[in-house]
Amino acid sequence: MLLEMKDICKDYPQGKDTVRVLKDVCLQVEEGDYLAIMGPSGSGKTTLMNLIGCLDVQSAGTYLLDGEDLSNAGSNRLAQVRNRLLGFVFQSFYLLPKLNAIDNVALPLMYAGVPKKERRERAIEALITMGLEERMNFRPNQLSGGQCQRVAIARAIVGNPKLLLADEPTGALDTASGNQIMDIFDRLNAAGTTIIMITHERAIAERAKHIHYIRDGVLTTDEENEAPEDGEAGEDNA
Repeated sequence: MLLEMKDICKDYPQGKDTVRVLKDVCLQVEEGDYLAIMGPSGSGKTTLMNLIGCLDVQSAGTYLLDGEDLSNAGSNRLAQVRNRLLGFVFQSFYLLPKLNAIDNVALPLMYAGVPKKERRERAIEALITMGLEERMNFRPNQLSGGQCQRVAIARAIVGNPKLLLADEPTGALDTASGNQIMDIFDRLNAAGTTIIMITHERAIAERAKHIHYIRDGVLTTDEENEAPEDGEAGEDNA
């Protein structure tokens, strides 16, 4: 089992009160799995993704990743886990505008202490995998939205993560570009990459092997459960 969450809760203060955003979430993900999580705005799906990605910590419950209990891990350890085990793809790309594609992709390797020559070679290899060999020296403002997202995916996989997290990866793209991105995810998963993806689009979710639903902070694996309609809710503020 690559990932296991047991009775995860997340609380946020709201004035004098406390609001429980996630309620006793249990989740198991095996290596090589491909999971989509669907839910309307405010359902808690982005909060859940932040906990899975070690960007936040739960208020209660147990979180194991790659066999390590991270429930009480400090910020330094969580940063190490993010760099070593996780890759992130976001709706807004988050590319540095002054860096070309190679340097954007190489950034995680720099933080990991990889020598400059090696990180450049690995960044180039990742960009070639994304079909961007003709765009490697371009900056983000010289690339289309689909090309920017492919650079972002290259950055996410350059460190050979065990788990790829994608938060609305097609949300800022047209249909054709979105389909190209999903084809890339299909290939990555077929090659062994474990993927967890948040989406509000049913057609995108159906590309995954499994679909989970989250509503009012409650996660269900019942695929017969009523799913949110296409176009319902994009970015999650919870």
